[in-house]
Amino acid sequence: MNWNSFLKEEYNKPYFIKLLKILRIEYNRFVCFPKKKDILSCLKYCSFRELKVVIIGQDPYHKENQADGLCFSVPDGIPFPPSLRNIFIEVNNCSNSNKNFYPNSGSLVFWAKQGVLLLNSILTVRKDYPMSHKNIGWEFFTDKIIRVISNFKKNIVFLLWGKYAQKKITLINSYHNHYVLKTSHPSPFSARKGFLGSKHFEKTNNFLRKIGKKTIFWSY
Repeated sequence: MNWNSFLKEEYNKPYFIKLLKILRIEYNRFVCFPKKKDILSCLKYCSFRELKVVIIGQDPYHKENQADGLCFSVPDGIPFPPSLRNIFIEVNNCSNSNKNFYPNSGSLVFWAKQGVLLLNSILTVRKDYPMSHKNIGWEFFTDKIIRVISNFKKNIVFLLWGKYAQKKITLINSYHNHYVLKTSHPSPFSARKGFLGSKHFEKTNNFLRKIGKKTIFWSY
């Protein structure tokens, strides 16, 4: 099974047809992110079959050249936004090494290819206007993705960072033995309220090891 097997019916629903019309207007009139070809990159790089972990974000970065279709990720050569820097700090906190490691790239494609779905709830944004594409239809689509994962996969790790992501817990089927970890958002405003020191990356790998799955290599 692949993502399209579960999502193809969504593309013909009224909300999705309306969403596409809105996006056409938005991308024609304004600068929007990510690039059209990258809007569904989170599904492109993380296959349904290999899925192990879900990280839920809110909407894409709204500054030039930052959004790449994966939540919290930026393309090669782009400086790390504050939330991403804190994510790498926590990766270091979960490392057995005494050395702090920071990658040369902020791209998280290498996580996605290992089975980490980096899913924003809203998949597009207008430049310089965060949450500008809220309530145009993306939430219906991404909630569907979460429900599909919840109902058709077992033993998935859901990392819910911040209040917005934590609201999605109502979509997760606890009978499928999913492992849900919650803490504050990695942004500078809340990272020290729980995210830093949460050991979520270590706990994720401990769970994957326990159920006999290959662990995620968080640093490279």
